Amino acid sequence: MSFTAPGTNSQQTKTFNEKRKSISISGFQEKYSIKLNNNQLELVEKSGEFILKPIPAERLELVEDLPANEHLTMQIAYQVYHINTATNGLIFFKDGTPAYLTKRFDYIKDDLKFQIEDFATLIGLTSETDGSEFKIKASYADIAKTIDKYVPAAKIEKLKFFEIVVFNYAFSNGDAHLKNFSLMETSDGDYILSPAYDLVCTALHIDDGNLSLQGGLYDKDFEAPAYSRYGFYTYDDFILFGKHIGLEEKITEPILKKYATINKEVPSLIDRSFLSKKAKKIYLQQYLERVNRFRLSLL
Repeated sequence: MSFTAPGTNSQQTKTFNEKRKSISISGFQEKYSIKLNNNQLELVEKSGEFILKPIPAERLELVEDLPANEHLTMQIAYQVYHINTATNGLIFFKDGTPAYLTKRFDYIKDDLKFQIEDFATLIGLTSETDGSEFKIKASYADIAKTIDKYVPAAKIEKLKFFEIVVFNYAFSNGDAHLKNFSLMETSDGDYILSPAYDLVCTALHIDDGNLSLQGGLYDKDFEAPAYSRYGFYTYDDFILFGKHIGLEEKITEPILKKYATINKEVPSLIDRSFLSKKAKKIYLQQYLERVNRFRLSLL
């Protein structure tokens, strides 16, 4: 693959890297615990089987599209790219207002749940010790190192994690922070990467950066040749990221090639989604722009 684009110097890209926005979409959303009782959804204080996310009250761009945005993005991940995701759906209140509904994957029954820990907890970052931005004070390589530490089949789970990171970038999710990745206990007592959750195209709602975490893909990733030239992540950067976390190019390249190609199912799902006409247009534009980024390579 070989494309050209205007060059940027290392200092410019470093500054760009450091100025990533840290606004969290999930921080705006109210979440309610829901239980299914006689085919009726009921609000409960605890032991809910589902989580309900209505339209936030805060002023975001296209805020009324947020539930449909998350539903669409999760469906693309599951239906098109076959990523293991939390079961989800879109429901409507009597006045026609949409809300996003997702089933808790750690729920067994009543108060019995599989143990689950997000990566902010696993890495040891908290608001008390690390401030309000604790959930972005790491790199994606730090998450991979933590998988190595706690997961017996680490390489398998790291490859799943690698694709979720790629997917988030491909679909402009600038909110993929440490609490949006988790390890989950299995019935055998081992730990695996949890199903993907909170996948959303944040570019519809806020002006955020390439990725959520302050550390980027790995330490000093902005000094890599492709990033230094283009000023954003490309095919090469994810190849290097894979190598950095112990994944050979021969197993990461097939994943990247999927995202460097326009998948006809994606525009179709966007068109059939519950997004507004304006949101559909922006969502598709963002997708096509990111496909072009994945096509850029200096290799």
